Amino acid sequence: MENGAAPTAPAVIVAIDGPSGTGKSSTSKAVAAQLGLSYLDTGAQYRAITWWMVTNGIDTDDPHAVAAAAGKPEIVSGTDPAAPTITVDGTDVAGPIRTQEVTSKVSAVSAVPEVRARITELQRTIAAGAPQGIVVEGRDIGTTVLPDADLKIFLTASAEARAARRSGELKGADVNVTREALIKRDAADSSRKTSPLAKADDAVEVDTTELTLPQVIECVVTLVEEKRAGK
Repeated sequence: MENGAAPTAPAVIVAIDGPSGTGKSSTSKAVAAQLGLSYLDTGAQYRAITWWMVTNGIDTDDPHAVAAAAGKPEIVSGTDPAAPTITVDGTDVAGPIRTQEVTSKVSAVSAVPEVRARITELQRTIAAGAPQGIVVEGRDIGTTVLPDADLKIFLTASAEARAARRSGELKGADVNVTREALIKRDAADSSRKTSPLAKADDAVEVDTTELTLPQVIECVVTLVEEKRAGK
């Protein structure tokens, strides 16, 4: 549109799923920022409720205890891709939720149906309220949380590539240890009964193994723009 202001683009809801270490967060944030969309890291919400359970002495290996407490914490996600925030009961937990203790317990907490129901409802509310649209990243967004998303993308990469990226993020981490942990986490996330990690039938799969982050971002931006143009 050369002459005059560009028309307001229709709101678009983009679901980006995939296992850890595929570049989901970096890609989702960059795409949202580039296209003027909101951004939601659903993994951070599961980490936040896990952090709350740990902090409040709930036994995370006891699904009944976790289920009973699932409704208690107030989780608020800021959706600005340039500076996403997350608070629990008014406390900023962006740092604490990334600890090894929370990471090691998040799969168990996430598998509890009452937790998933609570967080899924929260995610749907946030997505529905995003004025320009939103990029939502997680593991079950296209299949469970937002099955009617305008565009579903499933990012994949080899376990080796993902471990190398993760080790780069986790300073000083051993690549082999990280790889084993990722494979274990994938197995837990893919085999859980409630909303497992899975690719939606109508998702576009993007293998990021051989791609640089800018290439992945460019690919996803193109897919979103094509989808938006067709709306």
